[in-house]
Amino acid sequence: MSPTFRSLSIRNYRIYFAGSIVSNIGTWLQQTALAWLVLELTGSGAALGATVALYLLPTLLFSPIAGAVADRVPKRSLLLWMQVAMSVPAGFLGVFAILGHVEPWHVYVLTFVLGIGKAFEAPARQSFVSEMVDADRLTNAVALNSASFNSGRLIGPGLAGLLIAALGSGVVATGWVIVLNAISFWFVVGALLLMDRSALAPAPISAPGKRSVLDGARYVASRPDLMLLFVTVFFLGAFGMNFQITSALMATDVFGKGAGEFGVLGSILAIGSLAGALLAARRPKPRLRFIIGAALLFSVAQVLSGLMPTYWAYAAVLPLIGISVLTTATTANAVIQLTTIPEMRGRVVSLYLMVFVGSTPFGAPVIGWIGEHVGAREALVASGLIAGLGISIATLLYARRHDLDTPELSPLVRRMLRRQRFDQQVLARAD
Repeated sequence: MSPTFRSLSIRNYRIYFAGSIVSNIGTWLQQTALAWLVLELTGSGAALGATVALYLLPTLLFSPIAGAVADRVPKRSLLLWMQVAMSVPAGFLGVFAILGHVEPWHVYVLTFVLGIGKAFEAPARQSFVSEMVDADRLTNAVALNSASFNSGRLIGPGLAGLLIAALGSGVVATGWVIVLNAISFWFVVGALLLMDRSALAPAPISAPGKRSVLDGARYVASRPDLMLLFVTVFFLGAFGMNFQITSALMATDVFGKGAGEFGVLGSILAIGSLAGALLAARRPKPRLRFIIGAALLFSVAQVLSGLMPTYWAYAAVLPLIGISVLTTATTANAVIQLTTIPEMRGRVVSLYLMVFVGSTPFGAPVIGWIGEHVGAREALVASGLIAGLGISIATLLYARRHDLDTPELSPLVRRMLRRQRFDQQVLARAD
């Protein structure tokens, strides 16, 4: 089997991967339909920014608690219940739209509820990978998860645009697409139920305690390399991951296009994202220097996209944005998974997601406001410049004391990692 897909040789991961692709397509069907629904109801870029913020805000609010929960309960069981919990608000929103009774406040409330389910599901999903595959395949499996997500992004937006256009391009059309997402969650449920539980390697369940969330934050604070990653993904998330807003405004306000062309932009972006994930899957050892370089490349591409004169010229830059974003995010995720002790992994992943995904509510309303009142081009240029400046300053401060290729670990982390390696050796001898 090709090194790019070597994790698929493991049956449990192969089943999970298949279910995830279907669910990820559903997610991007809804993301595209939701953006179009908000524009149909309000015609406001600021309202679209607020919707994105409400979906991601629970990640900011609840991620530390969700990470502690993921470390205290079996991750497979948590994932099962969260799929069901997320399908319900998506189903309600879709039905309201189909019946013609949907109002903006319905969108805001149900999007926020769906975001709560996502906040509790994400840390368990990210850290569950290490229970399906061994350490040698972990980087590859993390990258393939990103490839699955971006396969959904590749297929979902274009398919959503075609479906919305075929069904009349109105509110009712978006409702049918959102219902498809509600159904897609059940494919992950099926995959989890089909797994061979005896082949899983569950992480140790952490002991309950009032300081469990604080312990996770303390662990991250003791890791200068993780702190640099967190700062990098903060700027990337807050001022770069606003594609639903920027692409919608560029498609409609700047280029005068419709739902189909808007969906095509999402699929073109996903081509680059999928390529970035597959390239990351081939890298055996992630490095900080590579992550920072990819993040800075993203900021440059973001600025360039705002300067493109035509729809197709803008579309041509999107794959470069996708490659740089996914390379940054996937490689950073692999560093976290590989270097964090198992009993702390859920909390560290949750903090990573809180910073990466939860930072978008800070930037989304700002970018939406700039796009509505100043211009979509200006919003793209501003977001790229802010992200690039923040990442550059953080890297320079880090490089004054640490090596980007071989980051220095604190004594606390060195002891934890030595203990982790000792435990792995004991288990290997026992097997």
